Amino acid sequence: MKRTRFGSRDRLSRDAAELQRLSIGLSDSGGKLEDSYWETQLAEIVDSLLKNGAEDDINTALDRLFEANPRAHDELADMVESRAETGRTELKGQAFDIQLFAAPVLAWSRFSIPSSALPKATVAALTAHLGAHVFGADVRLALADYLFSPDQLPRSFCDTWQMTQALGAATLAGQHLAVDTEGMPETNRFLSDVRYLVGSIAVPHGKPLFRWNEKDGNKETALKEWIKQGGPNLEPLLTGCAWQPLLPDAYHAGCRNADRLSRPYSLKASVAFLQTMLGLMPDDIRAVVGPCYDRRMEEYRVGLGPKDKDETFHGIVWPLLGAEDEATDAASEIEAVLREAGVQDVVFLNHHFPMEFCDDCGAPLFPNPEAELVHAEMPEQAIANSQALH
Repeated sequence: MKRTRFGSRDRLSRDAAELQRLSIGLSDSGGKLEDSYWETQLAEIVDSLLKNGAEDDINTALDRLFEANPRAHDELADMVESRAETGRTELKGQAFDIQLFAAPVLAWSRFSIPSSALPKATVAALTAHLGAHVFGADVRLALADYLFSPDQLPRSFCDTWQMTQALGAATLAGQHLAVDTEGMPETNRFLSDVRYLVGSIAVPHGKPLFRWNEKDGNKETALKEWIKQGGPNLEPLLTGCAWQPLLPDAYHAGCRNADRLSRPYSLKASVAFLQTMLGLMPDDIRAVVGPCYDRRMEEYRVGLGPKDKDETFHGIVWPLLGAEDEATDAASEIEAVLREAGVQDVVFLNHHFPMEFCDDCGAPLFPNPEAELVHAEMPEQAIANSQALH
């Protein structure tokens, strides 16, 4: 996924310099035919670097272009993402396109949100419903047999490429991918988080990938049917959770959509959490919203507490994503989500807060009505009934 990058002073390797040159050429192109020329050259070197695990060269080029030429940066990021999540191969003389995909699920719980291996029967059922409602009629499909947390997804473009290769091979072999869980990273615990089904499709070249690519299909119907038919198979995996499936999509697009939609979902989940744990009705909650800066504005932090006291019971981080900056009207979206959730007392602070965290537990600090960053602390009666979550 694209990340905000700041310039590096490291010396450029030959491959990183070539990535820059080709990306700038593509960004300056004036027509489709020239685009095709630059894209072919750029794809060739990106494929080589991904195959050889040369993540540093890719990241160095992205770092340099981020500040020097944002348009070329986006061209390179798009190309790297595309080559990491797709492939092309032949089987019995027929060309197949491979596409890695993600099927995100938003969830919240006052307990721990599970991430776990998928039973074989669940994999089979989910595969059937994805094939029937999300993907094209000619698609072959395979899943990784694990429900991933964000911490357990591939950490780099090269790792993503390796997963695409493994799942693509499994797809063409008519198998699912058995995930080796040994050494898998620990899952960070949050009140609200995302879980991911990850898989790949193999489709004959030129055939529709998704149901909405077909003449009688559309995304709204695909999502509705996926929730209706696939949802019951997710329920046993998410015991004790409220959850909402999102539309499966190409891997990076699916993950970005989950990042974007998890922000309002987290706000609504936090309001519901305070109501569940404390009996604090939305109309009795005050939300205090403040922007936090590092070298630039990075996020809004929202402190939630009773409107008749100065305490902060819970907090939510609303990160800026992609090209968003302080000129983006995220504040209006935050306010709209809070009011939709029933919170009417919303205070926006005109203050540049630093990115401060608790020295003891590492949790982010949240603004209170006095424009101070404080630790969110649940009352003792709530802590006695639940595990504390940040």
